[in-house]
Amino acid sequence: MSDSSPADIRMVDVGGKAVSVRTARASARLLARPATLEQIRSGRLKKGDALAAARLAGIMAAKRTSELVPLCHPLPLDAVEVMIDCTPDDHVVIQATVRATARTGVEMEALVAATAAALTIYDMAKSIDPAMELAGVRLEEKTGGVRGDYQRPPDGGD
Repeated sequence: MSDSSPADIRMVDVGGKAVSVRTARASARLLARPATLEQIRSGRLKKGDALAAARLAGIMAAKRTSELVPLCHPLPLDAVEVMIDCTPDDHVVIQATVRATARTGVEMEALVAATAAALTIYDMAKSIDPAMELAGVRLEEKTGGVRGDYQRPPDGGD
């Protein structure tokens, strides 16, 4: 249990930071049975095309990140792209890339976008495969800001 009080929690003041172009790419995986993945790929789920719905959900979620993560600044996003790869036999790979010209980074927006997209696919396929699993939600890379760029090493470690 933490000794901090609600008074210790605050949004960071970014008013003195320079406005610059910030980008972030995050990924998530949805593990599922091969038969489930085939139905997801084909768009034959009872609820419709899960991949199109997931891309839209990811974009919408990125735009609303500050409403979901309490200390996240609302940002005017320049672009959000959600790409989904269904070629692996046992999982779906979701990648969300976010760009903004702002005083703070867009890592949270990319992470929320990837997660919301994965959850949307889960929601649309849960009736045929409730054992699906979300895994590996992580920041892959970021650019811009005072701390500089970050690139996850190819082996996935730090």
